[in-house]
Amino acid sequence: MIGIKSIASYVPAEGLDNYAQGAKFAKDEDFIIGKIGSAFLPRKAAEQETSDLCVEAANALFASNPQLSRESIDALIVVTQNGDEEGLPHTAAIVQDKLGLGTHVAAFDISLGCSGYVYGIYALKGFMEAAGLKNGLLITADPYSKIVDPEDRNTTMLFGDAATATWMGEDAPWQLGKAKFGTDGSGAPHLKVTDGVFFMNGRQVFNFALLKVPAHLHELLDESGLTSADVDAYCIHQGSAAIVDAVARRFEEEPEKFIKDMVETGNTVSSSIPLLLEKHVLDSSWKRVALSGFGVGLSWGSALIYRP
Repeated sequence: MIGIKSIASYVPAEGLDNYAQGAKFAKDEDFIIGKIGSAFLPRKAAEQETSDLCVEAANALFASNPQLSRESIDALIVVTQNGDEEGLPHTAAIVQDKLGLGTHVAAFDISLGCSGYVYGIYALKGFMEAAGLKNGLLITADPYSKIVDPEDRNTTMLFGDAATATWMGEDAPWQLGKAKFGTDGSGAPHLKVTDGVFFMNGRQVFNFALLKVPAHLHELLDESGLTSADVDAYCIHQGSAAIVDAVARRFEEEPEKFIKDMVETGNTVSSSIPLLLEKHVLDSSWKRVALSGFGVGLSWGSALIYRP
């Protein structure tokens, strides 16, 4: 059984002061922390490409897991919608070369945004088990600094650049449980890129998240024969403080189980859930954690991970 063995990340040290951005748009501290949730937004350097962020995260993973050799990697997935240059060739191929991985590696991209990590761990698990592979890397890197308009108050205060690398393999301390997914392409106009510039209808995205995510998580628990009392924590996509808080309030008995941690990172798209897992879950004593990613597509995915 393929599961999650380790996670490492790369968050650029440089970035934007969100209080300064807030002053520019006449937004006070209550709005910045209470609604947006982020005081600082990391930004990649101008010379860094998406693949460079991927390599930083993967190198951190290798450094923290000396028992994992580059030669042992036989699958690599990169989750991104903002790959190197114009997206051809696929970023995973560039990362394979920059990391010095063997040419026997299966490497491909998944074009998903904020739901991408949940989709990605199941795609990699299924691919590896079907092909008899032993060690895989799932890398997330979606630098929205490439596409966000700094004059757009609806987006420039939300997004931070980051990358994560997840080692998936056998004898893992965290296994993948039941998962549910969904897609509603009629919502595509609410989150889209036109002529290289990102557009977001914030109100529609908030309504979508509040309508879909709590119900999806409740369905997942019901179909698993579980209640919220059986879940130690919820790691949902850190879209904004307002979204996380609103979803948590739909779990009236235990809203405190929803982890919120984006003050120094912002919305890092597909990296937000693995950042939470790395920091709060992998070394915890928890036994069962629920995940939910949601966003561009519109797309959503929820899952349970557990200690066997």
